[in-house]
Amino acid sequence: MCEEMELPTYETLLVEQRQHIAYATLNRPTALNALSTELRRDLKQFFSDIQAAREIRLVILTGAGRAFCAGADIKEWREPGSVTDDREARQQLSFWDAMSRCEQPIIAAINGYALGGGCELAMCCDIRIASDQAQLGLTEVTLGIIPGGGGTQRLPRLIGRGKALELILTGRRIDAQEALRLGLVEQVVPHDQLIATVETLGQTIISRAPLAVKYAKEAMVRGLELPLEAGLTVEAELYTLLRTTEDRLEGARAFKEKRPPQFKGR
Repeated sequence: MCEEMELPTYETLLVEQRQHIAYATLNRPTALNALSTELRRDLKQFFSDIQAAREIRLVILTGAGRAFCAGADIKEWREPGSVTDDREARQQLSFWDAMSRCEQPIIAAINGYALGGGCELAMCCDIRIASDQAQLGLTEVTLGIIPGGGGTQRLPRLIGRGKALELILTGRRIDAQEALRLGLVEQVVPHDQLIATVETLGQTIISRAPLAVKYAKEAMVRGLELPLEAGLTVEAELYTLLRTTEDRLEGARAFKEKRPPQFKGR
């Protein structure tokens, strides 16, 4: 059984826990869930809060209405101040680092537009499942800027240098099927099946040994930032740690006894 925690409330983010899964819904539907100051602050706080919620083992992130996230809230743009002031303001509202530090797997359920910062938000998730009605793109050059939430770094790592440059330099939007062909999303499903598909995937993940899931994500995330030899060392260290856990013994026993394992996360 999972004892559900009392999750905080947020101004622009709807959050609830079901079993070991936290559902987070960007909740500015009339603005296509554009990244306002409040939403950025809520995302940063939510992913910081999740770090202490050990009973939450997976996050599903989606948007209310017909958009996942349409990017920056242009209505908030103002005359630029100094470079230093702008940099400090961005850092105070940056949720990217909090997402990157999140130990739990994050699945993006891309229910509609994922443009600019919204596409970057999706790319910051670990797995992306898209509705067949979704549109994605890094459209910043059409507004006189460049992606500033990791887009120039994450997109080429996902789809390759040439195609990433084409999309970033033109600001072109792509539909869900093209995103699937390029490797930007992992699945495309009918719109009315999106949440059910993501939930099924999430339930499969949380049925596995919690520490194994945690360390598998850690090994990959850390390893991709390192040369291969160093990444293999990280993997070996985490593998060795898992061999000392009760869940590893339970997994072996369950296999021999031909029954589902009862993992405890220790």
